[in-house]
Amino acid sequence: MSATSSQELEQAPPRMSSRLEGELMEVSLGPQHPSTHGVFRMNVALEGEIVRKLKPVFGYLHRNHEQIGESAGYLQAMPYTDRLDYFCSMTNNWAYALSVEKLAGIEVPERAEYLRIILAELTRLQNHTSLLGFLLSDMGAWGTPLMYAFREREKILDLFESLSGARMMCDYMRFGGCRVDANDDWIAGAKKIVDLFPKFLDEFEDLILQNEIVIARTQHVGKLSPELAISAGITGPMLRASGVNYDIRKIDKYGFYPRFKFRVPLGDHGDTYDRLMMRALEMRESLSILQQAFAQIQPGPVMNPKVKIRAFKPPVGEAYGRIEAPKGELGFYLISDGSANPYRYRVRPPSFINLTILEDMCLGHTVADVMVILGSIDIVMGEVDR
Repeated sequence: MSATSSQELEQAPPRMSSRLEGELMEVSLGPQHPSTHGVFRMNVALEGEIVRKLKPVFGYLHRNHEQIGESAGYLQAMPYTDRLDYFCSMTNNWAYALSVEKLAGIEVPERAEYLRIILAELTRLQNHTSLLGFLLSDMGAWGTPLMYAFREREKILDLFESLSGARMMCDYMRFGGCRVDANDDWIAGAKKIVDLFPKFLDEFEDLILQNEIVIARTQHVGKLSPELAISAGITGPMLRASGVNYDIRKIDKYGFYPRFKFRVPLGDHGDTYDRLMMRALEMRESLSILQQAFAQIQPGPVMNPKVKIRAFKPPVGEAYGRIEAPKGELGFYLISDGSANPYRYRVRPPSFINLTILEDMCLGHTVADVMVILGSIDIVMGEVDR
């Protein structure tokens, strides 16, 4: 512990009464704290229990992802994308494949586009479901909410495993399509899960969204103004919870998303409760997209036969491909010099960008609120550190 001078404290936001007048106590939360969702640390300066300063400390899982991408072939980098947000490997694959396809001018068959959307929205379901379970655990509701969430997540992971051969590290997308096709039994199984999912959502929302403790711990806690969110480059459910209508599925219209009718939910206050509600509302829209996709998908090839994956050398140029991943904008910036390896391989990870305003949301709140605010951001350290 250390103390700072009263002169420095005067520069902090207006403070509440404290027994330690004129002093700040520095506490290190992590790097193995159970609520930090990975090997992550926060250095917090407290006045009593009130947060006056907060510095995120990460890098414990840094593994040279971008350098590996530049030293490996284009296809060899695909399995490494699984390890970014390891909850969402399917969407990681899609963002990278989309970037390479833009770089090389590759077209994707219609059935493959539908499969990508189906897998992306299933990924959004299991990600948001897990987030709700984890956030309840961060509030102290250990066990039951997370197990309810993981029960539903397991069903989706079983689908991923039966299609790709892996539950989490799927390595399923390819430049110009998908690695394997989904048979009729797989489509029928996915439809059954989607049809039953609203019942789970109804039960889960009844349990948590009107819960007095949840409301007390989340409403007016960790507010994020739309101005700060835009200035800091925040994307995804966090941005929309602050009332900013920005969804890359609507803006870029990538894949076949223009063929589907869905709305973009928006929050009113930008607090932790709105961020929690945003995930619940987005899952309803994902279910609508999935039902439309199942009704529209037709038989056909899932891979462009003109793409030579093993001897892949895109023309000289650059491209940036991005998607609306479950946590926000996930983008890959690629520069090709005409060789088999990217000259530059750069990732734009939503977890890292969204984490940058953690201090702004925590100032003036108690140290107990810090864990709930952090949980509402929804970070995965594999994507933060890379």
